[in-house]
Parts: sequence; structure tokens; C-alpha cells
Amino acid sequence: MPRPEKMKFCPQCGTPLQLAQHGGKERKACPDTSCGYVHWNNPIPVVAAIVERNGHVVLVRSIGWPAGWFGLVTGFLEAGETSEEAVLREVKEEIGIDATFGRFIGVYPFRRMNQVILAYHVMAHDGEIELDTTELEGFKEVPIDTVVPWAAGTGYALRDWLRSKGIEKEPIKLRR
Repeated sequence: MPRPEKMKFCPQCGTPLQLAQHGGKERKACPDTSCGYVHWNNPIPVVAAIVERNGHVVLVRSIGWPAGWFGLVTGFLEAGETSEEAVLREVKEEIGIDATFGRFIGVYPFRRMNQVILAYHVMAHDGEIELDTTELEGFKEVPIDTVVPWAAGTGYALRDWLRSKGIEKEPIKLRR
């Protein structure tokens, strides 16, 4: 679905959308009363994996990210799957290795992308990392005691996971 600021026509009937009060906020809505479509712009659920492997955290670099930026394995929760299934699927799809579910870390807002992140810790199985090169352009494995969280969505999940291991690190600000 298009981003809300770009959405101009009702996806159900094609009528031009208008701003109207719904649920206590101004939202894009179809003025055709027989249609009744309202764009609620609810956050999109995303899963994130803190992938632990041989005392390291696997961080990935998405295509198009600024130089030096790495993050957690992430992906969209798909219809019909649990978030636990989704996080293991994403690890397999993005870095080509199986993992074992560890534990749930927490829920984190990522307002810039209108997402809600469900973060998990997983343990990677042995094997060679094979990146999905349609999404990723690199990876690195960082020792757990030296990995530094960042001040955005998944970085807070990494901070909280490190705290659960007795490692206190303040998130750093990312710069473009």
C-alpha cells in the first residue's frame, strides 16, 4: 500500500480521498458514503533478530544504507505466521543459516517508518553465512562485549539484550 502522504485515491472504489475526522484524528477517507474506506495508517509489524553466533552478534548492512551502518536482521511479519516463526524465517532468508529461538526481548516503536518492532534473541546454527543480495550488501560479526547499540528502533532492543547479560552501553546516535 502506498505511503499515506502519497495516497490520493480510495483503494476500494477509486474516489479521490479527502481529509475527515475519524477516531479523534484527521485521516484520509473516502467521501463516498456507500464505500466508507478510512486510511487508519496503523503501524506495520516487523520482527528483528539479535543473532548470536560463537560469542558474536551478526549485524547486516542493507542495500543503500549510509557507509558504516549495520543493523539487526529484520523483516515483515507475514499473514498466518507467528512472530517467532517470522524471526526464524527472516534469519534463514537474509543470512542463509538456521537459528534456534532464544527469547523475546521487547516491543519497540520505529515511528519514522510507521513500524512496531518485535525483537527476539536467536542462536545461529553452524554454517556459512550467505546473504540475500537482493536486500543486503554486507555483514559483520561483532564480539558481544564490544557491540554498541544505536539510538533508533532495533538499537534499543540490542541495548536491552546487552543489559540482560550485565553489559551496560548507551546507544550512539547514527549520522548520515
